[in-house]
Amino acid sequence: MNILTRSIFSKPTLIRRLFSAETNEKIKDLVTKSKVVLFMKGVPEQPRCGFSNAVVQILRMHGVKYDAYNVLENEALRQGIKDFSNWPTIPQLYINGEFVGGCDILLNMHQNGELIETLEKVGINSALKQNNEPSK
Repeated sequence: MNILTRSIFSKPTLIRRLFSAETNEKIKDLVTKSKVVLFMKGVPEQPRCGFSNAVVQILRMHGVKYDAYNVLENEALRQGIKDFSNWPTIPQLYINGEFVGGCDILLNMHQNGELIETLEKVGINSALKQNNEPSK
């Protein structure tokens, strides 16, 4: 082992910083890739926790198309997204590159109508709004 390698491996904080900088860049790319991005346990067709399932159901009710990433497949992503958002739990929803929140926040936004407004701001029409508009 050369001096540089020995130096890096003797300092785990340095490794974490290097690893986390790379992970942060990858996550930044993921959250800006689509208008709506969900980090969840499982996949939309088969959520692996009740909270992820609830978020999937809310997005489905609104007819939102989104990219989803299964954090159970990648430990670096699972921890990285928590560090990136400074939010300790999964699922995590991003709209237009901005962190919205987890299940509890999304449920509250859905119940009070704020989710429809947030989606409209980025050019997404909620299926629920269309269903609630009065007939002409």
